[in-house]
Amino acid sequence: MAIVAQKSKFGAIFWPVLAWAIAIIFFFPIFWMVFTSFKTDADAVKPEFLFVFQPTLENYLNMTENYDYWRFATNSVITSIFATIFALAVGVPAAYAMAFNPSRHTKDILVWMLSTKMLPAAAVLYPMTFLTKNFLEIYDTHFLVIVVLCLINLPIVIWMLFTYFKEIPKEIIEAGKMDGLSTWGEIKDILIPLAWGGVASTALLCFIFCWNEAYWTVRLTTTEAATLSTLIEGNRAPEGLFFGRLSAVSTAAVGPIVVLGWFCQKQLVKGLTFGAVK
Repeated sequence: MAIVAQKSKFGAIFWPVLAWAIAIIFFFPIFWMVFTSFKTDADAVKPEFLFVFQPTLENYLNMTENYDYWRFATNSVITSIFATIFALAVGVPAAYAMAFNPSRHTKDILVWMLSTKMLPAAAVLYPMTFLTKNFLEIYDTHFLVIVVLCLINLPIVIWMLFTYFKEIPKEIIEAGKMDGLSTWGEIKDILIPLAWGGVASTALLCFIFCWNEAYWTVRLTTTEAATLSTLIEGNRAPEGLFFGRLSAVSTAAVGPIVVLGWFCQKQLVKGLTFGAVK
C-alpha cells in the first residue's frame, strides 16, 4: 500500500502567507509609485498626507500637455521594436551556425560575447559620445539608439537562441539539406517553426530590455530620439525632485511594459528558465 504524505497544517498556512508577503514586498514600490502619481508635488513630500489627500490628475494632464509624452513614447516604441528585429536578424543566423556547425572555438566565442556584458558602460561613454557627435554625426538619432540597444542585447539573444536550437535534433536539419534546402531555407522552413516558442520568448525579453534601457538612451539623446527614460530624467531640477510629476511619468513609462509582461508571463518564464540560465 502506498503511503501518501499529508501536508501539515502549519505548512499549508505558512507557505501561502510567505508567498503573499514576498509578492507584496516586490509589488509595493510599483503601488507606491502609482499612488504618489495622484498627489500634488506638495502632498507627495508631506508625511502627514500619506493616505489622506485630495487625488488629482494634474500630473498626468501636465505630462501630456506640457511634456509631449506621446512623442517620447513613440520614440521608445520605435527604437525597442527595431532594435529587437535587428538583434533577431543577427542572432538567429549566429545561433544557428554555433548550434549546428560548431567549431572548437564556439564555446570560447560564446563566453567572450557574454563577457562583453561585464564591461562598465561608463568606460566607453566618452569615446561613444565623441565619435557619434564629431565624426559620425549621428548623435540624438533613432539610428544610433537602435544600433546601441541592438548591440548591448545581442549577446543575450544569441545565448538564448543557441540554447533553444541545441534542443532540436541535428538530423532534422541534415534531412532538410538532403532535400535541397539552402541555409536560409533551413532557418525559415525548419528551424524557426520548430523553435518558435523560444524565438518569441527571446524577442519578448529583448524588447523589454530595450524598453527599460536608461543609461544609454539618456546619454545619447537630447530631443529628437529621446525616449521615456529621458522624459523621466527631465523631471529633475536644481531645487530637487518633483515626486508627483516624476511618479506620473514613471507610471506612464512602466505601465505598457508591465501590461505586456502580465499577458506574456508564460513566455517570459519559459525564456528565463530555458534560455538564459540553461
